[in-house]
Amino acid sequence: MPRLPRSLVSGDVRRHNLTLVLEHIVRSGPSARSEIAEATGLTRGAVTALAAALTEAGVLRETDPVASGKGRPITRLELAASDLAVLVAQVDADTATALLTTLAGDELFRVSARHGRPMGEPDVVLDVLASVVAEALGVASGLGRRVVEMPVVVFAPVGGEPPVVLADTDLGWGEVDAIGGLRSRLPSLPSTMSLESDAWLAALAERTVLESTESMLYIKSNSGIGGAILLEGRLVEGAHGVGGALGHIVIVPDGEPCECGQSGCLVTVAGPDVLLERAGLADLVAERGLATAIDELSSQIAAGATPAAAAWDDALPWIARSLQVLSMATDPDAIVIGGFWAAHTASIEQAFRANRPTLAGPRAGAPAIPAVVAGRLGADAALFGAVWAARDAVLADPSRLGV
Repeated sequence: MPRLPRSLVSGDVRRHNLTLVLEHIVRSGPSARSEIAEATGLTRGAVTALAAALTEAGVLRETDPVASGKGRPITRLELAASDLAVLVAQVDADTATALLTTLAGDELFRVSARHGRPMGEPDVVLDVLASVVAEALGVASGLGRRVVEMPVVVFAPVGGEPPVVLADTDLGWGEVDAIGGLRSRLPSLPSTMSLESDAWLAALAERTVLESTESMLYIKSNSGIGGAILLEGRLVEGAHGVGGALGHIVIVPDGEPCECGQSGCLVTVAGPDVLLERAGLADLVAERGLATAIDELSSQIAAGATPAAAAWDDALPWIARSLQVLSMATDPDAIVIGGFWAAHTASIEQAFRANRPTLAGPRAGAPAIPAVVAGRLGADAALFGAVWAARDAVLADPSRLGV
């Protein structure tokens, strides 16, 4: 995994400072109070008080004194709850994946299984997801790890209370209670489960790694086309949880019907299924899976091989037009391109700039507005985002770390 970023969220000052102390120990291992103070910018007195509170709560403990060679031995602080783990369950249009990590984000175990993309049959997909989750839970038990947080990631909009999948056009789902379905199959699942949309998690993770901006438009394609809008650091979820469903921007006049119920959506002219069909690679999906087929498609586009390159050239104007509409509506500082599109950011930017208005710049000496950049986290962006967000949720409530 990439280096663990600082928190994606923050709370009140005391909670924030507690999180800083814990984050440092999670990332760096056992640390002296002076080391924590130097790394976090907190005063030595503040670190001492925070460490005392965390030690009393059973979250931290002191190591045995170690000779320093500079006088008195050094006592370091370490997590008392070092047996914790995060388990991410993810389902996309091709596979079900379970990822087990330490609280620091170090990968302990990963397993994936293809579910065969049975359209309109969520029970079949959830059976496969439950199977890989059960395998990961068995590994966690064997390692002596307690799963303290379990995000479930879907490549679809999420909403409601309790949250459900609102619709997944890649799998032909309507409203699906994914968490309830998993619990019915695995009653011993952790109590702290959450249901998350992949694009939102990926966008937050990419923003943190890129350190780009507080206002960002994120668009990606792997199974379908998704995205997220961040304004002033906040996700635009929308009134019904479908904010950022960028694949379903209606962009083609009198276009083809989409499974979402509209006609002319971006995904009908630029989605991976469309590109794979036009590139003559549709059979590869059934033979080797969607991810492998998309990798081959991307390689052929990069090589300029027809008909894949021709299919991409046909899709580019529609992608650019969608970004032009969205950028005028949201005025982001940056557009981040994710999924397999990230490898083709240059061509997307060129098409975008070809019809870019000059109302807002660029200012003298400033870069073009908005910047168009490739995401850095690849196909695992949502998984990384889920692990980091789960870490933040745990560290923001130190009482959950007690043993």
